[in-house]
Amino acid sequence: MPAIVISSACFGYRRKQVLHSINLETADGEFLGVIGPNGSGKTTLLKAMSGLLKTWSGHITLNGENIRSYRREDLARHVALLPQNAVLPELFTALDIVLMGRMPHLGLIRYESSRDVRIALDAMEATQTTQLARRRMNEVSGGEKQRVVIARALTQEARILMLDEPTANLDINYQSEILSFLRKLCRERQMTVIAALHDLNLASQYCDRLVMLNNGTIYRQGTPVEVIEVDAIREVFGAEVMVHPHPINGLPTTLIAPQNHRTGS
Repeated sequence: MPAIVISSACFGYRRKQVLHSINLETADGEFLGVIGPNGSGKTTLLKAMSGLLKTWSGHITLNGENIRSYRREDLARHVALLPQNAVLPELFTALDIVLMGRMPHLGLIRYESSRDVRIALDAMEATQTTQLARRRMNEVSGGEKQRVVIARALTQEARILMLDEPTANLDINYQSEILSFLRKLCRERQMTVIAALHDLNLASQYCDRLVMLNNGTIYRQGTPVEVIEVDAIREVFGAEVMVHPHPINGLPTTLIAPQNHRTGS
């Protein structure tokens, strides 16, 4: 059974429709990338899939049940959403932040048990953030902060992880590190990872499947080879590009076609 199924759904804010006629399924253990130009609805789609945004029409099912039937706390046990540039309390330690992931599982007392702490520490070990446990958030780098936030999501023990631009403002080594780890979660834990990505090359190299948004709907979906094509990028992004197979794995690599390029003097 697909983890999430969206059927003929429309979404928006107040009176403004953002997405329409959305039909999409996700699978267990899949790394799904959501791509599209600015304003195409990537963040809106993640919010809808996580249950934060109600459908105007159509419906979304999570594990075979209408997503609206879940209480907020129950939904948090299934889906973890990591917003772009999450604001974290600067004076909290990394362990404090990671332990926040246990909130959906705590009882009325809302106090972490030794088991909760163990789960948090295991998540920090998996994300290689154990050495940051006692450091405050104003003392860690952008890449370290992103790994801490992912550790918090793992501590939440959700089977579906959604991330909005997880590599934004990160150096290229941190981008590769974060996406490699997310793909590892899919392979080793059979988690479903859904990420809105701005960089077409990163999306192509790390995602199993891509959804390309344009003009408020899904323009194309499929494998990177099926989605990352010159005509599609020209139509959706309005950019002239060249697409070539990567020399190592054959996946599509996008290069900007130089304009008014002059050689020499």
